[in-house]
Amino acid sequence: MAKHRSNFIEKAETQIKDFAVLFFYLWVVFGLLAVHESFVLSQHRIDFRPHGLALINALIFAKVMLVAQDAHLGDRLNDRPLIYSVIFKSILFAIALICFHIVEHVIVGLVDRRTLSESIAEVGANKLKGTISIGIITSVALMPFFALAEISRVIGKEKILFLFFRRRNE
Repeated sequence: MAKHRSNFIEKAETQIKDFAVLFFYLWVVFGLLAVHESFVLSQHRIDFRPHGLALINALIFAKVMLVAQDAHLGDRLNDRPLIYSVIFKSILFAIALICFHIVEHVIVGLVDRRTLSESIAEVGANKLKGTISIGIITSVALMPFFALAEISRVIGKEKILFLFFRRRNE
């Protein structure tokens, strides 16, 4: 029983650390996208401050990504050269982000008392190009994350941490 509890605590600690790293990375990416959007809109004298949404989206999407990783989403190319796995996972998770973004928009529409069809039509009519561009940007932004994750998977987390956070004698 103690061993089972120990394994559970170990797994929980690992998942909390993974969540924290993923959340921080996504918060930075989404925050930078929000800052960029506010700069672009300010040129047209439109006030836009969605920085709180970047935090909330990072929290939710980090959890979505961890669940997808636990379900082995994108692991199909793990035995191929890392570049394939990195690109595949980046695109796959960007598509998941687009789907999540659409669902989020529909939920906001329903809260604002719009019908389901009105909310979906609004996504298609007004925001499709923006959603696709965010998906492309996110796909590219996820590449460094997945590159590091894939390298870590192959050579081990300990070696990655050592390489990044320990002084090396030359």
